[in-house]
Amino acid sequence: MDRQTPHTRFFPYRYDRRLAPMWLPFRAWPGPQGVELTDDRLAARYGPLRVTVPLSQIQGAHITGPYRWWTAVGARLSLVDDGLTFGTNATSGVCIHFNPRIRRVIGLRDHSALTVTVANTEGLLTALEELTAGYHKRLPDEG
Repeated sequence: MDRQTPHTRFFPYRYDRRLAPMWLPFRAWPGPQGVELTDDRLAARYGPLRVTVPLSQIQGAHITGPYRWWTAVGARLSLVDDGLTFGTNATSGVCIHFNPRIRRVIGLRDHSALTVTVANTEGLLTALEELTAGYHKRLPDEG
């Protein structure tokens, strides 16, 4: 269940037990595993790995999946771009885009996106849209 307070929203990962050998070492770390949103930042934790970024750096997000299990589970780099995945299932996740890129967590390059396989993808997407709306004002339509 999501942990909610007036200024903090927590979205835990959705774990697929069939894929436990790939994510279990990360879940064994102490502390909550998932994505925490506050009024001004996003913090994602996956075992010892963490991403903390101001909401003003988030350029958008969308739901992705399903995935092939071997490309989705674990802390992984994208084979296509410089994206990072904190994966626990092959069903769905939320891909969050950043500008500027976030400091590298693994690999050699900074990351332009982070995919997190939380249990409530719709809830995380809605929360991100609500919290970042003030940072990204729409341009007026050109006539």
